[in-house]
Amino acid sequence: MNKNQTVGRYLMAIDLLSCSGCHACAVACKAQHRPPDRTFRLRVQTVEYGAYPNVTRQFVPTLCQHCEDAPCIPACPTAAIGQNDSGIVTIDGEACVGSGACVSACPYGAIYIDEETQTANKCDLCQDRVGEGELPACVATCPTDAIRWIANDGNAATDNGLNGKTRADGVNWELASTRPRLQYKGLKAETARRLSRINAQ
Repeated sequence: MNKNQTVGRYLMAIDLLSCSGCHACAVACKAQHRPPDRTFRLRVQTVEYGAYPNVTRQFVPTLCQHCEDAPCIPACPTAAIGQNDSGIVTIDGEACVGSGACVSACPYGAIYIDEETQTANKCDLCQDRVGEGELPACVATCPTDAIRWIANDGNAATDNGLNGKTRADGVNWELASTRPRLQYKGLKAETARRLSRINAQ
């Protein structure tokens, strides 16, 4: 599969074995979407193991997990949150009234209330860019190709750089049985347990 292709229910795969923790993805996301200060659509988290001088780190880009059972959808009082045909969880800014119910419902802290618009916002995998035939900003910017598109046939996912790995081969960052669609290669179970909410409540 070509890196620029999208097939069926396309989503994202993140190879943590290739991630260098450079934060280029987070910077590109900030530049593209301009979220308010101290809020993030994508945040690279660092989990450390061991003690000096034997310390290792795992870097984890964290963003909306585009859950199959997304708790933000039923929490929204105006039905402003839904899933498109590709499985991407989106927010209709015109329908949103900024109640904040979705912010509380998301266990990952992926949603924030924009201080200017007073509406909910989060990662939508750069649907504006994708609509123009471009890759999401984080995918296009990653210098190690750690963030990639995958093609999902509904049963297993085969991507363009994870050596045919499927969903069952990795550990998802799953909280509250939400069935996240994002895949992480090389995510340690202990790392997943120690990850923080993307945006603090």
